[in-house]
Amino acid sequence: MTIFSAAARRAGAKAIAAISAIFLASCDSAPSGSGGPQINATAPVTVALLVPGGSAVESDTLLATNLENAARLAISDLRGVQIDLRVYNTGASPAQAAAVATQAANDGAKIILGPLYAEAANAAGVAVAGRGLNVLAFSNNTAIAGRNVYVLGPTFENTADRMISYASRQGMTRFAVVHGDDLQGTVGRDAILTALRNNGVEAASVSSYPMTQQAIISSAGQIADDIRSSGAQAVFLTGGINADLPLIATALPERGINPEITRYIGLTRWDATPQAMALPGLQGGLFALPDTQMLEQFENRYAAAYGAMPHPLAGLAYDGIAAIGALIAQNQPGALSAAGLTQPQGFEGTQGVFRLMPDGTNQRGLAIAQIQNNQVVILEPAPRSFAGLGF
Repeated sequence: MTIFSAAARRAGAKAIAAISAIFLASCDSAPSGSGGPQINATAPVTVALLVPGGSAVESDTLLATNLENAARLAISDLRGVQIDLRVYNTGASPAQAAAVATQAANDGAKIILGPLYAEAANAAGVAVAGRGLNVLAFSNNTAIAGRNVYVLGPTFENTADRMISYASRQGMTRFAVVHGDDLQGTVGRDAILTALRNNGVEAASVSSYPMTQQAIISSAGQIADDIRSSGAQAVFLTGGINADLPLIATALPERGINPEITRYIGLTRWDATPQAMALPGLQGGLFALPDTQMLEQFENRYAAAYGAMPHPLAGLAYDGIAAIGALIAQNQPGALSAAGLTQPQGFEGTQGVFRLMPDGTNQRGLAIAQIQNNQVVILEPAPRSFAGLGF
């Protein structure tokens, strides 16, 4: 077993807030495009990078710079592959994202990396579908995935499936699902319920709470009754560590849902702060982590190159270029087609192995972690290939 470091916990805290920021409401998927353009792998391949620069939000400017830095760092790590990176600012407007995606196609781009926000990614995908271009969006919103749009961001569906698969191997077959009634909570609930069905185990009960402190406390008694009457062996929580999780993870044990008897499982990262790991309901609880060794290597490489630690989302740009470079290196004219992008063996990224799925979603290798004595302990490491445990 591996004890997780304080530095990685700090990185996790930043990532939680950052990933929540790009989780937007569902959009319509882009219409179907062709499989992808033909490329000449012996010449520079034009790749368009769409970043959120040019908006009125200062954090978008910082993130745009970090995404571009990470993409260029990835290009410098490629061997025998030439990429002509063209950078376009989308601002905060889906219309602008569509316009610059069209411009990128006119400029000869063979694939589009980005944009960040779900509505912008959806618009970009629609704009270039008829041009045969695929879009590797930085979003984690699977509602926009499909046709010519692939999402690179970590998804609730992937995490839920990993957690349920592990828990069921430990003999847990009845799960109570407890979620907030906001967008994150309801999307998380749906991801958990889908994972339960896919793994052939049962949703013993489903309970929700309004997203205010008093409402969570007031709802906890009824939720605890629901869990007890359902005979659940585990409680799957959607709450975020910087929002509702501390309240519900305190209130349920106070209402008699003993974590030593009924295991608590998390859909989000629980390693944000030492205070979070002292919560009574989280002791002995399970959650998922990326390959932290790979993440640390990327952060160190980025800091050495640019003099500062990367934004938690910057690694998505590195991953996109790494995948594109690996495909170009195969020296096939259709390398950037749907078939190439969804190769079963996947790619190696900043947080471990990942692969793009035919439906536009992704799978990422995740470790299983447990909180023991206010520390994070790795029970099952992240798989290093898609033939490994966890898939």
